[in-house]
Amino acid sequence: MDGTVGLAGHAQAILEASGPDGFLVGFEWNESSYELALKRLRPFGDRFVLVRENFAQIKEVLEGLGKVPVDGILLDLGLSSFLLEGSGRGFSFLRDEPLDMRMDQRLPRTAKDLVNQLSRLQLEELIRAYGEERFAGRIARAICEARRKAPIKTTRELAEIIWQAVPASYRRGRLHPATRTFQALRLAVNRELENLKRFLEQAPEVLKPGGRLVIISFHSLEDRLVKQAFRHDQRLEPLTKKPILPSPEEVSRNPRARSAKLRAAQKTVEEV
Repeated sequence: MDGTVGLAGHAQAILEASGPDGFLVGFEWNESSYELALKRLRPFGDRFVLVRENFAQIKEVLEGLGKVPVDGILLDLGLSSFLLEGSGRGFSFLRDEPLDMRMDQRLPRTAKDLVNQLSRLQLEELIRAYGEERFAGRIARAICEARRKAPIKTTRELAEIIWQAVPASYRRGRLHPATRTFQALRLAVNRELENLKRFLEQAPEVLKPGGRLVIISFHSLEDRLVKQAFRHDQRLEPLTKKPILPSPEEVSRNPRARSAKLRAAQKTVEEV
């Protein structure tokens, strides 16, 4: 199972490596990515099925398909280049786009809703908890002051508000001052940490004894959840004492890989 198919790079590699008889169940939440992945995987014929659901539905979907238990599960939690650059939904502040940030248009709330409707304290808590942003209070106050004049509608508006809210010294850091706030809003809109928790509870139930679970995370909140699950879930035996990091060569080829951490675990033969 590939829980985050995206544009099907991993899915294609899995199907090629598991031929001629391997079968893949892929999950892809985003409608546009789903359609593009279907097209890319079509040459594999009836060796795969792609479902437009979030990986948090893993047990329900796999049982419904009659595909339990599985040999292996992969989850790549990185935001795809397509969503960042081609979706037009405001995942990046490098373009001026509507503040949407929904990976699935069926979700009820957008980033614009959160920015314009949450109280100052709610905004501050969200930005601090999900973005680990030390200037969350200043940013939340600035957002509330700005939206009194007019609703905040675009990524550029929000990024400029954040830029003005933080100390001048903070603007000279490695990260753009808006990075952590945008991360926090995206995590909240898509309920990403809640979905990961649900997935981690269910994944061992659908794995064969000896089956592998591999998760690639991209920030500390995700990695912490994965590490704790692998350490404390007695159904899983960690295969990676420390996370596997990308090599300098890989980072030079793909700069977005620089913060990736891969952890792997194996389902114990005897359930405890």
